[in-house]
Amino acid sequence: MNIVLLYGGRSGEHEISLISAAAVARGLDKAHTVALVSVGKDGKWYLEEDSVLGQLRADPKAELSVHADKSRQVSVIPGGGREGAFSCGGRAIPCDVAFPVMHGSYSEDGSLQGLLEMAGVPYVGCGILASALGMDKESAKLMWQNAGIPVVPYRCLTLADVNDSRVYDSKIEEAVKALGFPLFVKPCAAGSSDGASKATNMKELSFALMEAFQWDTKVLIEKSIDAREVECSVTGNSITGSAATPETLLRAYGPGEIVPKHVFYDYDAKYNDPDGAELKIPADLDAEKSSYIKETALKAYRTLNASGMARVDFFIDRKSGDIYLNEINTIPGFTGISMFPKLCTSEGLDFTALTELLLAQAAERFRAREALRTSR
Repeated sequence: MNIVLLYGGRSGEHEISLISAAAVARGLDKAHTVALVSVGKDGKWYLEEDSVLGQLRADPKAELSVHADKSRQVSVIPGGGREGAFSCGGRAIPCDVAFPVMHGSYSEDGSLQGLLEMAGVPYVGCGILASALGMDKESAKLMWQNAGIPVVPYRCLTLADVNDSRVYDSKIEEAVKALGFPLFVKPCAAGSSDGASKATNMKELSFALMEAFQWDTKVLIEKSIDAREVECSVTGNSITGSAATPETLLRAYGPGEIVPKHVFYDYDAKYNDPDGAELKIPADLDAEKSSYIKETALKAYRTLNASGMARVDFFIDRKSGDIYLNEINTIPGFTGISMFPKLCTSEGLDFTALTELLLAQAAERFRAREALRTSR
């Protein structure tokens, strides 16, 4: 199989993508032909030398980067299909399946998925709609609330609200009254806790909103809950999965628990501080709670019409025991400390088997879509 592994990107999670993609490149079955395509922070695509993959596999300490060589810039051709969607220097880059390992904006928000759909190639992970919904935290919450899934109480502010002082003041007053301090403030569509912070008073809330609006034009204000953080991995195709292709059926793995050693599980705790959090797999929960969380993870996944993979995150209120769905990550981390592959491995699906499963699901989903009529 010819695989195009995409990494990098324009988002604030660019550096995390380099680490995740290196792990995926090492974990892919050696029988596949792998082309590494890097995406710079300016959005330009480049075909990496074959030697980069060889070095990654030979040296466990080798790292990926973006080599911005204009002579190796990649073009994407709408309708090009598996043999012509990607080209470099006038030569096609065969692609049976594209494997995006790119987090955040322009990567897992439906933008990249739309491009791959137009190019006519199968790709790993969620489609356009599920990717867009999963990235926009407010939209996902609205969908889950409609499905009867409990979410953390919140309010949403937009840039338009900020530009009208009377509306802004009114919404802030209402949010504080309804939710109370402390509060968490986060961009609606940013990952890895970029732009997120905690506010314990009005002054901190003002600064937190200023920071969050640097990352997005919509911002969430959420009730702060003294909570345990629990996560599930999910694989499968919500729409096309069937018993005829059992690898496409939905499956939840976990749950596992994150025990942060920072104020909250922020970017530093996730990626920079090796002791930033402790991962407990399995989570210390009774059978009833574990079963409920896995079932809710599957329900949340299906509600967004997700496919391929996702990590679904929950909060458990330490005082009341109430369980809230927090968010979904449609291209979760694949780093050495990432929960998504660890949960799969804990239930017998090792890293290489996981990548094989994701490739098979991508191919099946593509076949199902290709069989549909698009004209008379």
